[in-house]
Formats: sequence, C-alpha cells, structure tokens
Amino acid sequence: MSDYAPVQTSMDRVAVKLILVVEDDEDIGTFLVQAIHQETAHQAVHHASAYQALEAVRSVVPNLFILDYNLPDMSGLELYDQLQTFEHLKHSRTILISAYSPSLLEIHRRRILFIRKPFDLAKLLNAIENALA
Repeated sequence: MSDYAPVQTSMDRVAVKLILVVEDDEDIGTFLVQAIHQETAHQAVHHASAYQALEAVRSVVPNLFILDYNLPDMSGLELYDQLQTFEHLKHSRTILISAYSPSLLEIHRRRILFIRKPFDLAKLLNAIENALA
C-alpha cells in the first residue's frame, strides 16, 4: 500500500486514491485505467475477473470499485456482495457499469451507482470524482 503515497502538486497536496476496475473486456479495462491515470490524480488497477479482484483486496484497500455487471465468474452485484464481507472494504464506494439492465431495485438497495455502457467518459470521470469526494 505504500506505493500509493500522496502526490505533491504545485497548488496543494492531493491524496492519491486507489480505484480497482473489474472488467472482463481487456480493451475496456485498459481504456478505463488509462483514462483514470490521464484525467484524474488517482491510481487505477485492472483485473479481468471477480476472483482476481477478491484475491487483490487481501493486500490492498481500494477507495473505489468500478465493476462490470456481466463478469464471466459471477455478476458485478455478486462480487459487490462478496467485497462487502471484508471489514476493511466497508467504506469503499462502487460504480457498476453494464450494457445490460440489472435490477435497478438491487442497485438502489446496495446504494451503488449504475452507469450504462457505452458510457460518456466525462460522465464516468465526474461520477468517480463525486464518489471519491
């Protein structure tokens, strides 16, 4: 976790926050990580499966998860539920992305933000900043 130290800017000190992107489409995952690195002050890490993400959170504490709903090994909502069983992740925020329409009731019940694919990058980046504020 020491790799994610605060970044010094010319104006002030900004804490770098960690975003874990779980997206099975390699192109979309790479695009999201690159956009986050280029357009925000935060770090992003991409994992292609829910099981990779579950393994990763044993050693890191992301501030935000961006989860694809339609993952091959479990749905993004199922992954969210499993992540919530980790005490150290209780305060991490989540954005669910999907071209499919998961149950809005289930999304609202979990208090997570849903953004439909294809998404507007500016809207997604704004949602990221709001979630991390």
